[in-house]
Amino acid sequence: MNSTAALSPAAPEQEFALRPADFERVRQLIYQRAGISLHEGKQAMVYSRLSRRLRETGHTSFADYLGWLERAGAATADAEWQAFVNSLTTNLTAFFREEHHFIALHDDLLARAARPLRIWCNAASTGEEPYSLAMTVAETLGTATPVRLVCSDIDTQVLATAQRGVYAADARGLSAERLKRHFLRGTGANSGHIRIKPELARVVEFLPFNLMATSWASLGEPFDLVFCRNVMIYFDAPTQRKVLERTHAAMKAGGLLYVGHSENFTDSHDLFRLRGKTIYERL
Repeated sequence: MNSTAALSPAAPEQEFALRPADFERVRQLIYQRAGISLHEGKQAMVYSRLSRRLRETGHTSFADYLGWLERAGAATADAEWQAFVNSLTTNLTAFFREEHHFIALHDDLLARAARPLRIWCNAASTGEEPYSLAMTVAETLGTATPVRLVCSDIDTQVLATAQRGVYAADARGLSAERLKRHFLRGTGANSGHIRIKPELARVVEFLPFNLMATSWASLGEPFDLVFCRNVMIYFDAPTQRKVLERTHAAMKAGGLLYVGHSENFTDSHDLFRLRGKTIYERL
């Protein structure tokens, strides 16, 4: 008998069994609903995020939950499909993340300051990126400039946080000067928190939006600038191309697309050309 093996603790038994067929079914459903391509090896992530939905909906297996989700009536299905998508989306963000984009944005705003501007942030998450954009606009052009920021996300839970505009006072990425200029400090029960100032919040419009939607009409008029950062990494190549084509159609000629540091779209040279560090110009 191997004494080392005998003394090794047994792996904890999972509350629910996630069979290969269940995982494959989850992969197909999230791809159909949100365009997200879950790679092999994401079983632990799927288990940790979806097991809560099983508990909250009273199901004892992934197979039962997924079957119920697909068979549920309209009212239940709409809410649970949103919860399903919310559970499997990733939200990693911070104020002024990838700072070089905001330095470039300052110059890009000045070059377009003679006319009203429309900016789209299509991965708003909990709001740090949209408010970083709003702060940059205010610091560059002032708060009276006619700029509209449309900020969307597929995850309705993070959008609710973004709309509140309340963060920990030690939030990463904010200088002391920006804290003083753009935020209100909480007192009493709200001590240790900050809230975005109303004059900045009112230029930002939040809305739920799925990049897989067949119609993008809800976004309104074409955009001058689009922030689509660290979104495409979750899509396969055909989905990336489809989203790029629709983004191209939603932008003005000469508009700028800001993408994540690990994203490269030089293959779509018929739509965009590289203009700067992870910044593309719409053709």
